[in-house]
Amino acid sequence: MKDITDYQDKKILVLGLAKSGVSAARLLQKLGALVTVNDAKPFDENPDAQELLEDGIKVVTGGHPLTLLDEGFELIVKNPGIPYTNPIIKGALSKKIPIISEPELAYQVLSGEMIGITGSNGKTTTTTMIQLMLDEKRPAGHAYLAGNIGIPATTVVQKIQSQDTMVTELSSFMLASVTTLKPHIAVITNIFSNHLDWHGTRENYVRDKMHITKNQTEKDYLVINWDNPEWQHLSKQTKAQVVPFSRQDLTEDGAYQKGEDLYFKGEKIIAASDIKVPGVQNVENALAAIAVAKIEGQSNESIVHVLESFGGVKHRVQYVTTWNDRDFYNDSKATDIEATQVALRSFTKPIVLIAGGLDRGYTFEKLEADFKAHVKAIILVGQTSSLLAETAKNAGVPVIEFAHKVLDAVPLAYKASDAGDVVLLSPANASWDQYKTFEVRGDEFINAVQTLQNGKKA
Repeated sequence: MKDITDYQDKKILVLGLAKSGVSAARLLQKLGALVTVNDAKPFDENPDAQELLEDGIKVVTGGHPLTLLDEGFELIVKNPGIPYTNPIIKGALSKKIPIISEPELAYQVLSGEMIGITGSNGKTTTTTMIQLMLDEKRPAGHAYLAGNIGIPATTVVQKIQSQDTMVTELSSFMLASVTTLKPHIAVITNIFSNHLDWHGTRENYVRDKMHITKNQTEKDYLVINWDNPEWQHLSKQTKAQVVPFSRQDLTEDGAYQKGEDLYFKGEKIIAASDIKVPGVQNVENALAAIAVAKIEGQSNESIVHVLESFGGVKHRVQYVTTWNDRDFYNDSKATDIEATQVALRSFTKPIVLIAGGLDRGYTFEKLEADFKAHVKAIILVGQTSSLLAETAKNAGVPVIEFAHKVLDAVPLAYKASDAGDVVLLSPANASWDQYKTFEVRGDEFINAVQTLQNGKKA
């Protein structure tokens, strides 16, 4: 980490806590700033604020009082989730107080290299693939994960040295306030229409995504999906060297799929079928990661080893194990219909599906075609069991069974499966009717599969 004096004795407000806010506050304190943190959660229910107060940082909790803006702050470090429509943010803008995000602060003290990854879909998987590839047989230093993947950049940056790389997932919320942040390699996996309630319009959303390349120069690289004319057009906004990737064989200037194989600039890297994580979306993620790894000078051997062994990000079509010729996958992160559609379309083998969860008042007709095409049996849990059962019945799924929880569904799914099948947890629903988080639900699936393997009663 760089030893900078820019923030010595400066009054800085950290707006919003959670992991990133706590980490930013601690870094600023280390840099000599006079830090105040403000969080909407009441103090008695806010262990983060309590710990920061014990460490000598001023805390204001229970709301965002506009009177804070009278205290002469020279900078605000904003939690990414707080929109620019928030009154205190609007007030700060009117007073011309600079506002940055937590990764921006991290970048200002970064002594190594930053690779930044954004996009509507595939960010976390692509970020993880890149980190693993760049850390494989690395001659010096390490590649570290950071950012929206759940690891604050301001925490990671404190251990980064000049030979290291910080592989950083960047959300549109984080990118909205970019001032100096400049990845040496920026990756855009794709851009659709997400978070319009936060950004206001799709135009704003796209603009904020493109901030990832805002400060890049001719010495930097933009790796961008080439399979949509809009994304090709967006690439004209950068000063960086454009390295495209395409699953549709639209370019030979970067990474691309041709037939059943993946290439980089005419050189075959790997067969698509050898990638451990299933689905065309992961072929795209792999192509983006290949492009970054090749720019960074990594060997084909290292790239292939990662793609053949990486089982996926936990809870996102995560490969768990193969047992008795059944492949078990944990996709507990699939908390909506669209995510489950992606998971079902990722496999060519017959699927025994475990689904169901919190009833949010919608029905599941959109899944009928995917059930018909991919699902041989379905085990249902949670509040939406009967609704999903109706859809499965209409799709002609021959086996429809019910279980109390995922723990009970796994042995039923195994019993309904045959050699060569996939047993998939992809709920199409949030977990909150039975589980605190989707992670808890996914962990229960993994544990139940291990219990099954070990021959214990589930």
